[in-house]
Amino acid sequence: MSTRPADGALTPQFTRPGEATITSRHVMPRQESLPETARQIVEDETMLDGNSRLNLATFVGTWMDDAAKQVYQSSFDKNMIDKDEYPQTAAIEDRCWHMLANLWNAPDAEETIGTSTIGSSEACMLGGLALKRRWQKGRRIAGADASRPNLVMSSAVQVCWEKFCNYFDVEPRFVPITIEHRVLDGHHLPELVDENTIGVVAIMGVTYTGMYEAVAEIARALDEIQASSGLDIPIHVDGASGAMIAPFLQPDLLWDFRVERVHSISTSGHKYGLVYPGLGWVVWRRREWLPEDLIFDVSYLGGTMPTFALNFSRPGAQVLLQYYMFLRLGFEGYRAVHQSAQDVARFLSAGIAKLDAFELWNDGSDIPVFAWYLRHGHTSNWNLYHLQDRLRQRGWLVPAYPMPEALTGLTVQRIVVRNGLSMDLAAELLADIETETAYLDALTSPMPTEGQRPGFHH
Repeated sequence: MSTRPADGALTPQFTRPGEATITSRHVMPRQESLPETARQIVEDETMLDGNSRLNLATFVGTWMDDAAKQVYQSSFDKNMIDKDEYPQTAAIEDRCWHMLANLWNAPDAEETIGTSTIGSSEACMLGGLALKRRWQKGRRIAGADASRPNLVMSSAVQVCWEKFCNYFDVEPRFVPITIEHRVLDGHHLPELVDENTIGVVAIMGVTYTGMYEAVAEIARALDEIQASSGLDIPIHVDGASGAMIAPFLQPDLLWDFRVERVHSISTSGHKYGLVYPGLGWVVWRRREWLPEDLIFDVSYLGGTMPTFALNFSRPGAQVLLQYYMFLRLGFEGYRAVHQSAQDVARFLSAGIAKLDAFELWNDGSDIPVFAWYLRHGHTSNWNLYHLQDRLRQRGWLVPAYPMPEALTGLTVQRIVVRNGLSMDLAAELLADIETETAYLDALTSPMPTEGQRPGFHH
């Protein structure tokens, strides 16, 4: 009986078929390869990616502890939509959004309704759809035209809201942010809302800068509009980041279901919920704010369970990771993790503020995210895209990009502090920023600007 090893098993690794040739980029290989060969090719190519923990552009979590990785490994085959096959995973999903309803101060968490999603963008889509369907129903009952819905939001809104308006035929109405009004704060709302407005989006943690929009002030402005016009306009809070920060770091801030006009809140489990991508959540203050025609029933333990996510098959592992994190950290653990991240953000922003070249847009005192811009008149030899490129050479991804409409002439640079950026690493980053800024300041002639592009897209 032959004991000859499989073809190629004894061949030196990088001379094996597949690894000794250039892999086809667009055509599936004709023949199979050794598992080790396929794995090595994938690992070799992904070495060209950046170091995720040095990526200060993304809000998405890039670190979890070893026990979480074990939870992930034991559950990555679970399909969230298959509630009959995985009833306990479905029950855990239910527990998680009820925990969030309580965290967000729902008057009666048992009267809320919510769901997990692939990410906060899907959660926003569901929140927007609920606003649209509720508005349409009200207009039809009143015998009014329901064909021209609009949604009011700041010009600094994340692109998922532009997608929502595009995909679901809603007119977007943008309130421009300015130096005087750096976030949506109720200013300009009377000029934009009307009988066709399905709602107002308030962002807890603007993607461009990390600042909170003023939910309570927005609600007060809408109260005044209702008093004068009769229009009762709800708010959806896009809490992709801030809904998992504010309850722990700013517990007295009124932004959540304590503000009665807030109908729904969405968040990312995979951002400051501290879970690997992709996971989002959306919760409605009362069941009635989620129209019945958006809910489908699926078989569950011999009965039925409601489902209303846009996706069908999707991973259940991230839901279990969220439950693990809730159990592992609890309220005080989340508070400690986020306070540490904010301490790092405030340390970095204070250090950058000391450099003559820069002015802060904000300092990281909302979510642990802040932005800065080049001081007017400081130099004509370089810009923030040059600093972005210099830092990238050292391994750091610190994006520069233009601000939104009405401020497109202003370029900012932003740092997102996540769990995993220690104070020690932050000190290294600050030293590199100081070094590269000094290098650029020492230039005696302008740097080329051809081919410059934003390091982040919103």
